[in-house]
Amino acid sequence: MTETTPIDRRLAVAPMMDWTDRHARYFLRQISRHTLLYTEMITAAAILRGDREHLLGFDPAEHGLALQLGGADAQQLAAAAAIGAAWGYDEINLNVGCPSQRVQSARFGACLMAEPETVARAVEAMRRAVSIPVTVKSRIGIDGRESYEEFLQFIDCVAAAGCRVFIVHARIAILTGLTPKDNREIPPLQYDVVHRLKAERPDLTIILNGGVTSLEMARDALDRLDGVMIGRTAYQDPYTLLEADRLIFGAAGPIPSRHDVARAMIPYIEVARRRGVPFYSVARHMLGLFNGLTGSRAFRRFISENGTRPGAGAEVLAQAIALVSEQGARSEAV
Repeated sequence: MTETTPIDRRLAVAPMMDWTDRHARYFLRQISRHTLLYTEMITAAAILRGDREHLLGFDPAEHGLALQLGGADAQQLAAAAAIGAAWGYDEINLNVGCPSQRVQSARFGACLMAEPETVARAVEAMRRAVSIPVTVKSRIGIDGRESYEEFLQFIDCVAAAGCRVFIVHARIAILTGLTPKDNREIPPLQYDVVHRLKAERPDLTIILNGGVTSLEMARDALDRLDGVMIGRTAYQDPYTLLEADRLIFGAAGPIPSRHDVARAMIPYIEVARRRGVPFYSVARHMLGLFNGLTGSRAFRRFISENGTRPGAGAEVLAQAIALVSEQGARSEAV
């Protein structure tokens, strides 16, 4: 099936477990209106059997928004994809890159790079089930299958099933002996492999992931690739995305200040609290907003110390913003 609504893939924030939940995505959307956002990985089985509002609910402001699925059973994945499409997601993405032992034990994630036919069957089933794009996020290989030829065989097999968009983390995943954190740092980045893939398969949309820490790096990568995915930097220092709309997407419009972004979250927090969402579940994603400014440490400390108290609400954020403003004014006056 083809895309019904074009998705601008030039810049995306990576799916990250325990980080890119609905509250983090809403917050990031206050900084960039055009960057493509992804959910955390959600297993197909969880969607079929679990609390779908909790797992899949999102604010309309989060669009463009992709749902990342984990699993290996084609029929389960197809059913979960159909549910995700019905909930209004703009894309379904299959995780073939996570190296954790827990994920491997359930036979999905990066270990599926050893089973390209399994991935192809899943992609084919999901594409039959939905009219939105079905994409795949992978590594460039895994231990025991590290050659470019094996990587290309994987890509070609999955592409033959109809996948036209591949998000490629430019490291191999070492499935034995390394933690997920180690797998983000120890295997060397090999951007040349991703560049070669795009050069040899120009009809495919190839998105680079791994090691991109600035919009300048992202913009440079777009000279040779179709898109870039930023991971931990976008979460830990979210204001990195400040000029994404202008620099990457060419969009005009006012650029929000950090204070504007923080204040925009107050109504959202008030609504979330009425739904029973603890204040800190939202505010924890905002701790890096003022990184690099006078008062940033006080902002983090105030929210961390006061945000988990019973009954904490938007007033904690308002006080933290005022604290940053006060310390910034003092600094300028010195």
